[in-house]
Amino acid sequence: MTYLTLEAAAAALAAGETTSRALTEEALERFETAHTALNLATLIEREAALAAADASDARRAAGTIIGPLDGIPYTLKDIFATEGVVTTAASNILKPWTPPYSATTVKRLDASGAVRLGKVNTDEFTMGSSTETSAFGVTRNPWDHDRVAGGSSGGSAAAAAVGAGYFSIGTDTGGSIRQPAAYCNVTGIKPTYGRVSRWGEIAMASSLDQTGPLARTARDCALVLQVIAGHDAHEATSLPDAVPTYLPGQATLAGLRVGVPQEYFGEGLHPEVRARVDAAIELFRSQGAVISEVTLPSTPYALAVYYIIAPAEVSSNMARYDGIRYGASIERDEPGGAHDLFETYAKTRGAYIGEEVQRRIMLGTHVLSSGYHDAYYKKALAVQQAVKQEFVQAFQDVDVLLTPTTAGLPFGVGEKANDPLAMYLEDVLTVAVNVAGLPGMSVPCGFVDGLPVGMQLIGPHLGEAKLLEVAAAYQARTEHHLSFPNI
Repeated sequence: MTYLTLEAAAAALAAGETTSRALTEEALERFETAHTALNLATLIEREAALAAADASDARRAAGTIIGPLDGIPYTLKDIFATEGVVTTAASNILKPWTPPYSATTVKRLDASGAVRLGKVNTDEFTMGSSTETSAFGVTRNPWDHDRVAGGSSGGSAAAAAVGAGYFSIGTDTGGSIRQPAAYCNVTGIKPTYGRVSRWGEIAMASSLDQTGPLARTARDCALVLQVIAGHDAHEATSLPDAVPTYLPGQATLAGLRVGVPQEYFGEGLHPEVRARVDAAIELFRSQGAVISEVTLPSTPYALAVYYIIAPAEVSSNMARYDGIRYGASIERDEPGGAHDLFETYAKTRGAYIGEEVQRRIMLGTHVLSSGYHDAYYKKALAVQQAVKQEFVQAFQDVDVLLTPTTAGLPFGVGEKANDPLAMYLEDVLTVAVNVAGLPGMSVPCGFVDGLPVGMQLIGPHLGEAKLLEVAAAYQARTEHHLSFPNI
């Protein structure tokens, strides 16, 4: 059962060919084995998962099944509040925190009957592109254990890749679903900003963060997105638009208008990665899609815009971790360890918050400071509008944009850990989607020397249904996504 897609596992449950208990026991075994090999988990909830599976089986026996996710095991990025269960954001400062509430995404999955196996690793407060900033240590790539799984949703991507559950929930601020999905050979979608509630998700950059699923296939992602999408009165940026049906039918690629932005195929793109993406483009062409080159001139500035806006919002969101309100505290852990309020702040953050998070707090504080706000932050907001407008213009002529997800292959553990700029460049092909608030997804499109390559699809505002339809049509004609790593 480990090798089934979510859709196939749900069908097996519906046909009485298996039980949620059996699926969950097998998934837990896989989760524990993979954690030993790859450092996947921050928490494994074995007893709670088995109890949830038994409850699902009881509903099925009584004919009161909730929906297609009822009884399906999954994993959750450790960035979502879960009532009564420790939530850490992979940071030492939150290791003692047990939330008194659950995030909206968690509530919706609970209401769907999905079975949470536990929480998976992430970069600390999602700040990173390799899961190397986690207080729990790096999560390794299931295809090559000496390489990273990507980040910040590296734990989610690796868990989905190895069959530790049938899907995982991640978050994406600048590519943190799509880049690890590409590195681990799974499908991942970042929805339109506001399509999925952020309430109860520990914030990094509030105007850029978005929640989405990672799974084996686009159809699996559609089943999960159907449950977690939709308006939430708790969340001010939640979109009021009705949620369409995401599960695509038997889609054709004939007549599809595909735009290929030239800015995504320039200097720095690994030639073998380009070859796999070019092969995907040719498949689309052979199926009757209309391929055209488009230009997005502001794309080269998107990374700079992102690394001004995101740290600015980080500096604001991280202000709550002060050693006073909740989480770890020098004053509480070492009475007398601080002599005044400022020293409590400084010593608590210095002891419990990692170097990358501190770096982004300082960057954000700088760009918002007097004398620099206009020069950096306001200018970044102006360029952000230009990026958005260019996408709007492009989608007047095409249905989707097709690009590489990453410029290179999964890199070695430690290879970029001491070079922040090189790490930031990992997001170069994904950040523009977040800056514009658009939906984007990564779809497996081949391998280079045994390492996965991802193809990125970008859609217009609220274009998730079209992206899932196109990705499903591509996957119906390829088998890259069906490959499974041997751990």
